[in-house]
Amino acid sequence: MSRVANCLDWLTSRIPAPLSTTATEAEESSGGVEIDTLLMALVSLLTLSAFLLLYIFRALDDNSLVSWQWAFVGVDVRPLLLALAVAIAASLALSGVRVPVRLQAAALFGGSFLAAAMLWPIPEVNVDAARYFVQAKSLELHGVGYFLQHWGSEIPAWTDLPLVPFIYGLVFGILGEQRIAIQVVSTSFFCGTVLLTYLIGRTLWNARIGAYAAVLLLAMPYLLTQVPLMLVDVPTMFFLTLAVFTTIKAVRCGGGWLMAAAVAITMAALCKYTNWLMLSVVPVIFLTHLDGGTRSTARRAGAVCLALGLLVGAVVLWKGEVLAGQIALLLSYQVPALGGWSESLISTFLFQTHPFVAAAALWSLYLAVKRRDLKFAVVAWLLVLVVAFEAPRIRYILMIFPMLALMAAYGLEGLGNARLGRHLVACTAAAMLVTAIFVYLPFLQGTSARNIQKAGAYLDSIAAQQVDVFVQPQPGSIVNPAVSVPLLDLFTDKRVVLRSWGTAPADPKSLETSPLRFTWELPAPRFLTSGANTPTSAAAVAVLSGRRGQALPDVVARRIAGYRLTREFAQSDRAFRYQTLVRIYEPQ
Repeated sequence: MSRVANCLDWLTSRIPAPLSTTATEAEESSGGVEIDTLLMALVSLLTLSAFLLLYIFRALDDNSLVSWQWAFVGVDVRPLLLALAVAIAASLALSGVRVPVRLQAAALFGGSFLAAAMLWPIPEVNVDAARYFVQAKSLELHGVGYFLQHWGSEIPAWTDLPLVPFIYGLVFGILGEQRIAIQVVSTSFFCGTVLLTYLIGRTLWNARIGAYAAVLLLAMPYLLTQVPLMLVDVPTMFFLTLAVFTTIKAVRCGGGWLMAAAVAITMAALCKYTNWLMLSVVPVIFLTHLDGGTRSTARRAGAVCLALGLLVGAVVLWKGEVLAGQIALLLSYQVPALGGWSESLISTFLFQTHPFVAAAALWSLYLAVKRRDLKFAVVAWLLVLVVAFEAPRIRYILMIFPMLALMAAYGLEGLGNARLGRHLVACTAAAMLVTAIFVYLPFLQGTSARNIQKAGAYLDSIAAQQVDVFVQPQPGSIVNPAVSVPLLDLFTDKRVVLRSWGTAPADPKSLETSPLRFTWELPAPRFLTSGANTPTSAAAVAVLSGRRGQALPDVVARRIAGYRLTREFAQSDRAFRYQTLVRIYEPQ
């Protein structure tokens, strides 16, 4: 143990105890050229080795969406190793490039946008997107006033909070009801998070830590798969990171940042209930800045809390009863059910991020204690919460990834060799970008969710202006198949009319603790059922089923009399029980 301690002391002794806020490139190398070359070669070799180890032990990944044991089925790993080797070589070349500080923010935003945009072809693989689409379209159809008045009543909200669906509805109203518009906005939220992560690191320590952390967000492939989807998780992450940054600035600078922090905290709280726990980082920020003057910090913290209280009070007056009902539902249904929805920390921190990130984050804990750096508590607090509460699912902790990246960046900066740090960061991001683009993307495109996407594109190419949709029960799945109809509406410009909302599940008790319970309890959206009693002979008919060749019920058979089957989208997968196959019928 003494030898280990001596090694740790030797490594950290090369770094000044207090981190300079103006770290210079004089720290480019801590040794000779030969030592640096050897270390960078070692990092390259370790990057390849880490990928191979993850591949060999992929059965340990229990992620519920992109588990390595599913995603790598049928994948020839040799071309991936070649792609990874090319990416590592590119990282080696890029590690010698120093982007001027004045250009770093623009480079990070643009680079992250391009990387995330490569995953836009992913279909809507999570049926939760149907809820957010229904709320957003309600705003598009009826306006902001209707949304503000009827959200939580005529606009069913389940356990969702209103901010992100409200933003999506505005996007539909301004840019049109196109999925690409949502993807541009969601990707902008992701890139905004990358930029805010950089700014937090630069504000607390220096630009190098900020840049490292921003790039490390690209080393989280699960996060990248969420960017193209019409969900709330990526915007939630953005608003939480914004709340952290504005609160730091408010405590340090005062002025207009005080109101900005209160607004950002309120917006973060209106994204997702999980954020309420994560916002406990706000008092941590106050406490870690007491060295700047206790009275000054207390006055600024009081001003933020006062403004926040007024904003929260307005929200409670607006929809207090709805929020209380949602909280009751969460406590009676979701909290007891969490144990059955779990994913391991091994999956989250080794497969869905990267082992280098986890290792650097652990190393950063040692460095922060050695330096007695109280500011480190700002970025470490949320990870401590996750570990303490044993957060069971990666979607519930996605918003802490910027803080995890900042911890890892703090540790990598502590290596004391800027070029080695840049190479390690670039290799880590490159390895997971290869995984996201060449493994996760093809895997998700191979799911049955792709059928909805293709069917929507086909419907836009035919003459019929209306599509009557029938859904067939899926005994092997607990999902109400009618939940896919709003997603079909998202992918087509034609008027979609829902003719059947589905039948009750075979085992109602199984729904009590199911994350898919909402698919049965939410009512059919009015914009999908209006005109359902007046069939149009010129309308096309779409039938959603769970397996190929599933017999049609009599009501559907009568409806398509005189019709012909013009297209069938029957791609299926073995990873998920719920399948969405689509048959399109048109008048002869």
